[in-house]
Amino acid sequence: MAISLRPDRQALADMAPVAVPAVPFGFIVGVAIGTSELPTWAGVASSQIVFAGASQLALITLAGPASFWAVLTAVLVINSRHLMYSAALAPTFRHQPRWMRWIGPYVLIDQVFALATMQSEREPASFRRYYLTIGVAFWLIWNAVVPLGLVVGSVVPDSWRLDYAAAIMFAGLAMFAVDRIPAAIAATVGGVVSLVAVGLRDRLGIVIGALAGVIAASIYEEWNARRTTDDTNPMDGSGEPEEANA
Repeated sequence: MAISLRPDRQALADMAPVAVPAVPFGFIVGVAIGTSELPTWAGVASSQIVFAGASQLALITLAGPASFWAVLTAVLVINSRHLMYSAALAPTFRHQPRWMRWIGPYVLIDQVFALATMQSEREPASFRRYYLTIGVAFWLIWNAVVPLGLVVGSVVPDSWRLDYAAAIMFAGLAMFAVDRIPAAIAATVGGVVSLVAVGLRDRLGIVIGALAGVIAASIYEEWNARRTTDDTNPMDGSGEPEEANA
């Protein structure tokens, strides 16, 4: 099967405003690498291996002061939202070739998911080109900004470094998730909680914020599903479906 190397112009236009909040967050991750107990080479390599901002930041900042199990738990909790992303995109990916089903999840970050879900009705080849365009573009941006933060991190004041990184990330997600209520709820709750918990030791505010966002979105999804079910199955006071008027 031929693979088109031409980028999707609509994808590039769509991702432009979404990429804005990723830039300062990637810069902060780069700064974090410079102050982490994690070897610099490992911190830089995490941008290619992990390629997931919040969990990458947790890995970098917790390495050293926290135990291996604490780091592992933090990364798994933060990345748990990707299970929902995968489930949501599974019907679309079912029509993709095998190589796409293997490669596509690697670039499935929050921004890519938010944009891809709005294009799920495209033909498989068109969706694939759109998805890979934004995925590769975000990968290139992230792997340019993170090393930049590492290089210039020595001149950045300590007060700018890590404390509000998670809040910046969640605020950025909320900016482009306003038309998708569950995503907006997750981003807003995650940002507020991480900001309130910013003073906790071992950067636990990142973990707690991510977990709170996932829980809040799940609660909304469950409530909305029940409401939709009730609306499609109206009942009278006796609990029986109302009979249509003659």
